[in-house]
Amino acid sequence: MLKPEIEDGQASLADPQFRADVLNGFTDRPRAIPARWFYDRRGSELFEAITELPEYYPTRTETAILAAEGGAIGSAVGRGRAVIEFGSGSSTKTPLLLRAVAPSAYVPIDISGDFLRESAGSLAAQFPELPALPIEGDFLKPIALPASVSALPKLGFFPGSTIGNMAPAASVDLLRAMRASLGQGAMLLIGMDWVKSPEILVPAYDDAQGITAAFNLNLIERINRELAGTLPIDAFAHEARWNDARARIEMHLVAGRDICFEIEGRPFEMAAGETIHTENSHKYGPRDARLLLRAGGWTPIAEWTDPDALFGVILAEAQAPRPAP
Repeated sequence: MLKPEIEDGQASLADPQFRADVLNGFTDRPRAIPARWFYDRRGSELFEAITELPEYYPTRTETAILAAEGGAIGSAVGRGRAVIEFGSGSSTKTPLLLRAVAPSAYVPIDISGDFLRESAGSLAAQFPELPALPIEGDFLKPIALPASVSALPKLGFFPGSTIGNMAPAASVDLLRAMRASLGQGAMLLIGMDWVKSPEILVPAYDDAQGITAAFNLNLIERINRELAGTLPIDAFAHEARWNDARARIEMHLVAGRDICFEIEGRPFEMAAGETIHTENSHKYGPRDARLLLRAGGWTPIAEWTDPDALFGVILAEAQAPRPAP
């Protein structure tokens, strides 16, 4: 799915899937909008700011693992694979991987086109001999890779614990889509956030500076801009909750008062205290993570973590199917 750049007053050009997800999200109960719609340009910039916050441990922890274990990762992966990065964002961790595996090509995939191209350009300056082939699109379904890399051995790269943003069933579907995109024999290097104390988890999604709140509220601004919405931004507050039964952090936008508004001319209302559920961040234990990968068609072959066991980086392989047992 391509994300057009949309100016004020051009709601008719909004991504049709964004329109459908938002309208359905406000109609259904409980209300919920998929987290991928956070990532317009402003949302992508805010998320990069989140990754630098003192409370937000996942980025610096995963970066430290990649830096410390680069040699081991390179030995396990081998040299010369095409690296396919799913949801590349600013690609801040990518140079660590590229130096470790000496790839033959780099294919970043992201929904935010301008952000993707800027990041790919920055990496091209660091690795001028490496072919970089960015794809603007939705990696939640199989993607046709450039013909120049189709016959190369491949390494998928999915850092940042983004897999946790989906419910387990959807995560399995995504892993299967990645396998379909990369093919049998491919490898996947994936980051997963481990279960830990809510005293660590909740502040990571509700920082003292309010940047995560701005990131959440930017979704309202995007709806107003792209879908002719009239949602009063000052009526909503960001809230992060730990749901222990589902092993996940939930982000919500909570209505602070009774409100009425429109989206593309359709009327909606929310009572004070009602919420829009905007994101999940599931946390896993190592055994859970391995089971999830196997369900998605990937066989774990190596694993690395930090000294405090906050985060895991797992290498898996799309092996040939085996007869039971």
